[in-house]
Amino acid sequence: MNQEILFAQTLEQVRKTAKEQGNCISKEQVEKAFAALNLDEEKLNMVLDYLKQHKIGIGEPVNLDDYLSEEEVDYLEGYLKQMEELPEIASGEQEAITLSAMAGDTTAQNRLTQIFLPNVVEIAKLYTGQGVLLEDLIGEGNVALAMGVTMLGALENASEAQGMLGKMIMDAMEEYIAENADEVEKDRKIADKVNKVADKANELAEDLHRKVTVEELMNETGMSRKTIVDAMRISADKIEAIQK
Repeated sequence: MNQEILFAQTLEQVRKTAKEQGNCISKEQVEKAFAALNLDEEKLNMVLDYLKQHKIGIGEPVNLDDYLSEEEVDYLEGYLKQMEELPEIASGEQEAITLSAMAGDTTAQNRLTQIFLPNVVEIAKLYTGQGVLLEDLIGEGNVALAMGVTMLGALENASEAQGMLGKMIMDAMEEYIAENADEVEKDRKIADKVNKVADKANELAEDLHRKVTVEELMNETGMSRKTIVDAMRISADKIEAIQK
Protein backbone atom coordinates (compact mmCIF):
# COMPACT_ATOMS: atom_id res chain seq x y z
CA MET A 1 0.00 0.00 0.00
CA ASN A 2 1.15 3.54 -0.78
CA GLN A 3 2.83 5.09 2.30
CA GLU A 4 0.80 8.29 2.04
CA ILE A 5 -2.47 6.36 1.93
CA LEU A 6 -1.41 4.22 4.90
CA PHE A 7 -0.42 7.35 6.83
CA ALA A 8 -3.79 9.01 6.16
CA GLN A 9 -5.70 5.86 7.14
CA THR A 10 -3.66 5.46 10.31
CA LEU A 11 -4.17 9.09 11.28
CA GLU A 12 -7.92 8.76 10.78
CA GLN A 13 -7.96 5.62 12.93
CA VAL A 14 -6.01 7.41 15.66
CA ARG A 15 -8.53 10.25 15.61
CA LYS A 16 -11.38 7.74 15.81
CA THR A 17 -9.75 5.99 18.78
CA ALA A 18 -9.21 9.31 20.54
CA LYS A 19 -12.83 10.26 19.94
CA GLU A 20 -13.98 6.99 21.54
CA GLN A 21 -11.77 7.78 24.54
CA GLY A 22 -13.21 11.22 25.17
CA ASN A 23 -10.96 12.99 22.65
CA CYS A 24 -7.82 11.85 24.41
CA ILE A 25 -5.07 9.39 23.46
CA SER A 26 -1.71 8.43 24.90
CA LYS A 27 1.59 8.97 23.13
CA GLU A 28 2.19 5.22 23.40
CA GLN A 29 -1.04 4.52 21.51
CA VAL A 30 0.00 6.89 18.75
CA GLU A 31 3.45 5.32 18.50
CA LYS A 32 1.93 1.85 18.32
CA ALA A 33 -0.55 2.88 15.64
CA PHE A 34 2.21 4.33 13.42
CA ALA A 35 4.78 1.57 14.17
CA ALA A 36 4.50 0.11 10.66
CA LEU A 37 5.51 3.46 9.15
CA ASN A 38 8.69 3.78 11.24
CA LEU A 39 8.20 7.49 11.93
CA ASP A 40 11.20 9.34 13.31
CA GLU A 41 10.84 11.59 16.37
CA GLU A 42 10.33 14.73 14.29
CA LYS A 43 7.48 13.25 12.24
CA LEU A 44 5.90 11.71 15.33
CA ASN A 45 5.91 15.12 17.01
CA MET A 46 4.26 16.57 13.91
CA VAL A 47 1.48 13.98 14.31
CA LEU A 48 1.08 14.85 17.98
CA ASP A 49 0.94 18.58 17.18
CA TYR A 50 -1.69 17.88 14.52
CA LEU A 51 -3.81 15.98 17.03
CA LYS A 52 -3.52 18.77 19.59
CA GLN A 53 -4.60 21.31 16.98
CA HIS A 54 -7.70 19.15 16.42
CA LYS A 55 -8.58 19.24 20.14
CA ILE A 56 -7.23 15.80 20.95
CA GLY A 57 -5.37 15.61 24.25
CA ILE A 58 -2.16 13.61 24.46
CA GLY A 59 -2.21 11.75 27.75
CA GLU A 60 -4.85 14.02 29.24
CA PRO A 61 -7.92 15.86 27.91
CA VAL A 62 -7.43 19.33 26.47
CA ASN A 63 -9.25 22.37 27.82
CA LEU A 64 -11.83 22.93 25.08
CA ASP A 65 -12.52 26.46 26.30
CA ASP A 66 -9.05 27.44 25.08
CA TYR A 67 -10.21 26.86 21.49
CA LEU A 68 -13.25 29.14 21.68
CA SER A 69 -13.36 32.57 20.05
CA GLU A 70 -14.32 35.64 22.04
CA GLU A 71 -17.77 35.63 20.43
CA GLU A 72 -18.28 31.97 21.33
CA VAL A 73 -17.25 32.61 24.92
CA ASP A 74 -19.74 35.48 25.15
CA TYR A 75 -22.51 33.33 23.67
CA LEU A 76 -21.82 30.43 26.02
CA GLU A 77 -21.77 32.72 29.04
CA GLY A 78 -25.36 33.78 28.34
CA TYR A 79 -26.50 30.30 27.33
CA LEU A 80 -25.08 28.60 30.41
CA LYS A 81 -26.59 31.28 32.62
CA GLN A 82 -30.02 30.36 31.26
CA MET A 83 -29.33 26.69 32.01
CA GLU A 84 -28.68 27.53 35.66
CA GLU A 85 -32.42 28.02 35.98
CA LEU A 86 -33.05 24.33 35.30
CA PRO A 87 -33.85 22.20 38.37
CA GLU A 88 -30.87 20.42 39.87
CA ILE A 89 -30.68 16.64 39.89
CA ALA A 90 -30.31 14.77 43.14
CA SER A 91 -27.61 12.12 43.62
CA GLY A 92 -28.70 8.85 42.06
CA GLU A 93 -31.77 10.40 40.43
CA GLN A 94 -30.48 10.20 36.86
CA GLU A 95 -30.67 6.41 36.62
CA ALA A 96 -34.28 6.38 37.79
CA ILE A 97 -35.20 9.11 35.33
CA THR A 98 -33.41 7.24 32.54
CA LEU A 99 -35.27 4.02 33.29
CA SER A 100 -38.59 5.87 33.26
CA ALA A 101 -37.65 7.53 29.96
CA MET A 102 -36.80 4.11 28.52
CA ALA A 103 -40.27 2.95 29.59
CA GLY A 104 -41.84 5.78 27.57
CA ASP A 105 -42.64 8.24 30.38
CA THR A 106 -42.75 11.62 28.58
CA THR A 107 -42.16 13.59 31.79
CA ALA A 108 -38.99 11.58 32.42
CA GLN A 109 -37.92 12.04 28.80
CA ASN A 110 -38.25 15.82 29.13
CA ARG A 111 -36.31 15.73 32.41
CA LEU A 112 -33.58 13.58 30.85
CA THR A 113 -33.30 16.08 28.02
CA GLN A 114 -32.66 18.84 30.56
CA ILE A 115 -30.07 16.72 32.34
CA PHE A 116 -28.13 16.16 29.11
CA LEU A 117 -28.17 19.77 27.87
CA PRO A 118 -24.70 20.48 29.39
CA ASN A 119 -23.37 17.43 27.54
CA VAL A 120 -24.53 18.96 24.26
CA VAL A 121 -22.49 22.08 25.06
CA GLU A 122 -19.34 20.08 25.78
CA ILE A 123 -19.73 18.03 22.61
CA ALA A 124 -20.34 21.18 20.56
CA LYS A 125 -17.00 22.57 21.76
CA LEU A 126 -15.30 19.65 20.03
CA TYR A 127 -16.67 20.77 16.67
CA THR A 128 -15.98 24.51 16.78
CA GLY A 129 -13.64 26.04 14.22
CA GLN A 130 -15.14 24.10 11.30
CA GLY A 131 -17.03 26.91 9.61
CA VAL A 132 -20.25 26.77 11.61
CA LEU A 133 -21.57 28.76 14.56
CA LEU A 134 -21.35 27.28 18.04
CA GLU A 135 -24.98 28.19 18.68
CA ASP A 136 -26.02 26.26 15.55
CA LEU A 137 -24.07 23.21 16.70
CA ILE A 138 -25.79 23.36 20.07
CA GLY A 139 -29.15 23.76 18.33
CA GLU A 140 -28.54 20.68 16.17
CA GLY A 141 -27.36 18.73 19.21
CA ASN A 142 -30.42 19.72 21.22
CA VAL A 143 -32.75 18.54 18.46
CA ALA A 144 -30.91 15.19 18.30
CA LEU A 145 -31.09 14.91 22.09
CA ALA A 146 -34.83 15.59 22.15
CA MET A 147 -35.33 12.84 19.57
CA GLY A 148 -32.89 10.50 21.26
CA VAL A 149 -34.62 10.41 24.64
CA THR A 150 -37.72 9.02 22.92
CA MET A 151 -35.70 6.17 21.35
CA LEU A 152 -34.20 4.54 24.43
CA GLY A 153 -36.75 1.73 24.70
CA ALA A 154 -34.52 -0.77 22.89
CA LEU A 155 -31.69 -0.42 25.44
CA GLU A 156 -31.19 -3.09 28.05
CA ASN A 157 -29.96 -0.88 30.88
CA ALA A 158 -29.70 2.80 31.83
CA SER A 159 -25.90 2.87 31.53
CA GLU A 160 -26.19 2.56 27.74
CA ALA A 161 -28.24 5.74 27.44
CA GLN A 162 -25.38 8.20 27.73
CA GLY A 163 -23.40 6.50 24.98
CA MET A 164 -26.39 6.34 22.64
CA LEU A 165 -27.40 9.95 23.23
CA GLY A 166 -23.82 11.14 22.89
CA LYS A 167 -23.44 9.36 19.55
CA MET A 168 -26.70 10.80 18.23
CA ILE A 169 -25.62 14.31 19.24
CA MET A 170 -22.21 13.88 17.60
CA ASP A 171 -23.72 12.42 14.44
CA ALA A 172 -26.14 15.36 14.17
CA MET A 173 -23.33 17.91 14.53
CA GLU A 174 -21.08 16.12 12.04
CA GLU A 175 -23.91 15.90 9.53
CA TYR A 176 -24.62 19.61 9.95
CA ILE A 177 -20.96 20.47 9.40
CA ALA A 178 -20.85 18.27 6.28
CA GLU A 179 -24.01 19.86 4.89
CA ASN A 180 -22.62 23.32 5.58
CA ALA A 181 -19.34 22.41 3.85
CA ASP A 182 -21.30 21.26 0.80
CA GLU A 183 -23.23 24.54 0.80
CA VAL A 184 -20.04 26.59 1.11
CA GLU A 185 -18.50 24.69 -1.80
CA LYS A 186 -21.65 25.26 -3.84
CA ASP A 187 -21.54 28.99 -3.07
CA ARG A 188 -17.86 29.11 -4.03
CA LYS A 189 -18.56 27.48 -7.39
CA ILE A 190 -21.39 29.92 -8.05
CA ALA A 191 -19.15 32.87 -7.18
CA ASP A 192 -16.41 31.50 -9.45
CA LYS A 193 -18.90 31.22 -12.32
CA VAL A 194 -20.09 34.81 -11.86
CA ASN A 195 -16.52 36.11 -11.61
CA LYS A 196 -15.45 34.21 -14.72
CA VAL A 197 -18.30 35.62 -16.79
CA ALA A 198 -17.70 39.12 -15.42
CA ASP A 199 -13.96 38.96 -16.16
CA LYS A 200 -14.49 37.74 -19.73
CA ALA A 201 -17.17 40.36 -20.32
CA ASN A 202 -14.91 43.14 -19.03
CA GLU A 203 -12.03 41.98 -21.23
CA LEU A 204 -14.19 41.94 -24.34
CA ALA A 205 -15.83 45.26 -23.47
CA GLU A 206 -12.39 46.88 -23.18
CA ASP A 207 -11.45 45.58 -26.62
CA LEU A 208 -14.70 46.81 -28.18
CA HIS A 209 -14.90 50.02 -26.11
CA ARG A 210 -18.55 49.34 -25.32
CA LYS A 211 -20.81 46.94 -23.50
CA VAL A 212 -21.08 43.51 -25.08
CA THR A 213 -24.06 41.36 -25.92
CA VAL A 214 -24.64 37.84 -24.64
CA GLU A 215 -24.17 36.54 -28.19
CA GLU A 216 -20.80 38.29 -28.57
CA LEU A 217 -19.62 36.89 -25.25
CA MET A 218 -20.74 33.40 -26.29
CA ASN A 219 -18.86 33.64 -29.58
CA GLU A 220 -15.64 35.00 -28.05
CA THR A 221 -15.42 32.76 -24.99
CA GLY A 222 -17.21 29.57 -25.98
CA MET A 223 -19.37 29.80 -22.88
CA SER A 224 -22.96 28.68 -23.21
CA ARG A 225 -25.89 31.08 -23.12
CA LYS A 226 -27.12 29.35 -19.96
CA THR A 227 -23.81 29.95 -18.16
CA ILE A 228 -23.83 33.64 -19.04
CA VAL A 229 -27.51 34.21 -18.32
CA ASP A 230 -27.29 32.30 -15.01
CA ALA A 231 -24.33 34.46 -13.96
CA MET A 232 -26.26 37.62 -14.83
CA ARG A 233 -29.27 36.39 -12.86
CA ILE A 234 -27.26 35.34 -9.81
CA SER A 235 -25.47 38.71 -9.75
CA ALA A 236 -28.83 40.50 -10.05
CA ASP A 237 -27.66 41.98 -13.39
CA LYS A 238 -24.66 43.63 -11.74
CA ILE A 239 -22.22 42.59 -14.51
CA GLU A 240 -22.05 46.04 -16.05
CA ALA A 241 -20.07 45.07 -19.15
CA ILE A 242 -22.97 43.06 -20.55
CA GLN A 243 -25.91 44.72 -22.25
CA LYS A 244 -29.16 43.98 -20.42
